[in-house]
Amino acid sequence: MLFIIMALEVLLAVIALAELGLEISLVAFGTVLALYVWASTHDIKGEYVPLQRSEMPWLYDGIAEMARKAGLPMPRVYLLDDYIPNAYSFKNTIVLSLGLFEVLDQEEILAVAAHELGHIKNGDTRTFPVLAYGRYLMVMFTAVLMLLTRSPVISAASLTLLGLYEVTRANFHKEREFQADETALRLLDTPMNLKRALEELKYYEDLRVGIKSSVLPSIEPSIERKQKVQIIETHPSYDERIFRIIIEMDGNNMFNKRMQ
Repeated sequence: MLFIIMALEVLLAVIALAELGLEISLVAFGTVLALYVWASTHDIKGEYVPLQRSEMPWLYDGIAEMARKAGLPMPRVYLLDDYIPNAYSFKNTIVLSLGLFEVLDQEEILAVAAHELGHIKNGDTRTFPVLAYGRYLMVMFTAVLMLLTRSPVISAASLTLLGLYEVTRANFHKEREFQADETALRLLDTPMNLKRALEELKYYEDLRVGIKSSVLPSIEPSIERKQKVQIIETHPSYDERIFRIIIEMDGNNMFNKRMQ
C-alpha cells in the first residue's frame, strides 16, 4: 500500500509537470537511493562498545541461543553509554543502552533483546529505513508540486497522498511492533518476561517527562529526549503491547491445554 501511494505521488508529478516531473522524480529517487546505500554501508559511530562474551556471558549466550531458535546468525551486539533505557536494531545489529541494566533484571533484558531479534527476523531492520526515506520523498514531492504548479487541485491531491502515506506508515510500524513482540514470545524460555520488561519500562517512563521520535525499530521509552512531537504516533503504547502479549499468552495456553 505504501509503495502504491508513492507511485501515485510520482504519477501526479509527471502528469502535473510533464517532462520536468519525470526528471525531478529520477533525481529524487537517485539521491535517496544513494543516501540509503551510503547509510547501509557505513558502521555506527558514537559511544558504542561491542559486547564481549567474557564481560556478560549470560547476555551473549542468551542472545546467541535466541538467534539460533530464530534461524539467524549471531547478531552484532553493542552497548550504548546512555543512562536512558533504550534498545534498537538495524541490519543484523542490536544496541542496548546501559540504562536498561539499571532498570531491568537479566531475564527482562534478554526479553528486550528478543524483541529486537524479532525485528531482525521479520525484516523490519531493512524495511523501516526504506519507509523513512519514502517519507522524505513524499514530503519533497509535495513541496515541489505546491511550489511549481500553484494549483489548488494538485496541491490538495498531493497533500492528501502525503497524509495517507503518514497514516499508513504509522499503522504499519505499530503492527510490526506487535509482530516483533509475538516473535520474541516464541524465542524466550519464559515469555512473560517480555510483559514484565514492558511493565518496568512503563513504570520508569511514568516517572519522567519527555518525547521520543525514532524511525528505527525500538523499545525506547519516550523520556527526556527533546525532539519534535510526532503528529501521528508510530509506536503502540506500552499498555497496548502488554494487552496483546496477555491475549497471545492466554491463547497459547488454551491451545496447549486442548492438545494435552
